[in-house]
Amino acid sequence: MGDPFDIDSELVRKLSDLLAETGLGEIEYEDGGKRIRVARPAAQATVTIAAVPVPALPAADMAMPGSDNPNPVGAVSSPMVGTVYLSQSPSEPPLVNIGDTVSQGQTLLLIEAMKTFNEVKAPHGGTVSRIAVTNGQPVEFGELLAVVE
Repeated sequence: MGDPFDIDSELVRKLSDLLAETGLGEIEYEDGGKRIRVARPAAQATVTIAAVPVPALPAADMAMPGSDNPNPVGAVSSPMVGTVYLSQSPSEPPLVNIGDTVSQGQTLLLIEAMKTFNEVKAPHGGTVSRIAVTNGQPVEFGELLAVVE
């Protein structure tokens, strides 16, 4: 084969390591007309593709999915695409329940994205008045997770 197919395997390894470190779904590098794209397996990409038609942030006058109230006061939105978990493990009770008083920075739930568990913390202290998701539910960026009033 000729020079156009000469691939820098060390660069591919570095890009793959960068994907693992950052939790990104794919990364693309271009230099001098050569382009290298490294992506996670298709099972993970399916979750990412589902996010495309959803607006990044709901407009102030639009109702959030599953909400009777447009932009409820104290809304906690998903910071990423992933799967919601309400407890640290299946055998443990939920991190919070409706009616619980929480403090700023307290973990409300977890979102698993790219095999990494990310804590979603309370933006302020208050009472959990709504949990808008169920355990194991896939969520999109900006989707309503809970309300802390």
